[in-house]
Amino acid sequence: MKIQKKLAIAYFRTKLNLLTLIHKRSGGKAAFQIFCTPIVKYKGKPGLTFIAGKPASFLLNKQWIRGAECNPVGHKTVLILHGFSSSYHKFDHIAASFIEKNYRVLAFDAPAHGSSDGKMVNALDYRNMIIEIIRLYGPINFFVAHSFGGLALCLALEKEKISSNVKLVLIAPATETTTAMDDALRFLNITNINVKEALSNHIEKYSGYPPEWFSVRRAIQNIKAKVLWIHDYEDFVTPIEDVLKVQADKPENVEFYFTRGLGHQKIYRDSIVKQKIIEFLQ
Repeated sequence: MKIQKKLAIAYFRTKLNLLTLIHKRSGGKAAFQIFCTPIVKYKGKPGLTFIAGKPASFLLNKQWIRGAECNPVGHKTVLILHGFSSSYHKFDHIAASFIEKNYRVLAFDAPAHGSSDGKMVNALDYRNMIIEIIRLYGPINFFVAHSFGGLALCLALEKEKISSNVKLVLIAPATETTTAMDDALRFLNITNINVKEALSNHIEKYSGYPPEWFSVRRAIQNIKAKVLWIHDYEDFVTPIEDVLKVQADKPENVEFYFTRGLGHQKIYRDSIVKQKIIEFLQ
């Protein structure tokens, strides 16, 4: 680990421990801000498919959300949703395959990501962005979401009460927020249980819901759409253990497709996975 990263981790650990000790509410707020701040903004190469499309943008909570609309005359519409510290440009290859099938493709950077405004994002921000996209650009027939985008999508679609004719593909979704919280605190080497309690309390005060409410497993019970859930056994970002609990629930509208050796990032770039997605949507 680089010395800069070690110093940053040590700084955040000390800050959260001290704030929580001095004032628990302040510690919870600081932890939430860290939890909701992308590590980096994607500055990689723009996707050629999206560059060829039409720029699209709209205001959400006084922040510009920016993306692209490709093949506007397509007979059905697909919305692509990226994960945390990512960008829709990473899904250019999938967008190209959708266009080959004459689908209209929509994709946007979430708040605080890529070309969109903002410094922080939480699941409700992302959920509200999806709901606004549906309102402005719908109807949307298919949704494809990776990681954090998968959680936000499920929160949006349970609120919107969409038709059972809609299809969604969840690629390594962030299944349980409580797991993400534990992983983040473990990464910062924070073992003080008061910090976790302060973070949980702040989330509930801020959103009106406890951390366990922000759960794909919970939300998917309220979604009638057909779902293809793709996950890798060796995904250490969104662990398979949380997914297997959903599978054990035996949701009738969910088809599970498991891979091995692709992890959390390679999975959406894999050609076999891409073909599986195309077949499911057709």
